[in-house]
Amino acid sequence: MSNIKPLYDRVVIKRMEEEKMSAGGIVIPDSATEKPIKGEVVAVGEGKALDNGSVRAPKVKAGDKVLFGKYSGTEVKLDGTDYLVVKEDDIFAVLG
Repeated sequence: MSNIKPLYDRVVIKRMEEEKMSAGGIVIPDSATEKPIKGEVVAVGEGKALDNGSVRAPKVKAGDKVLFGKYSGTEVKLDGTDYLVVKEDDIFAVLG
């Protein structure tokens, strides 16, 4: 991956591919599938700047598998790979 360092409380996520087959064994075409809401964190900013001047450290780290909002963030393409840049607040959970 390119050398990317998100600012403040931004997080760079690589979407995880969803299953392309239904429970009944039917292959689902790409045009009929929704974008996945799961991904892997690839880079994290330094944290959120608070009103008192301090910085709150991020709760996620590179390598974490996360759930995020369906319409969250901004999609970017770097070195032929699609990434999503979101605010840490748009991440709902870290998957175990």
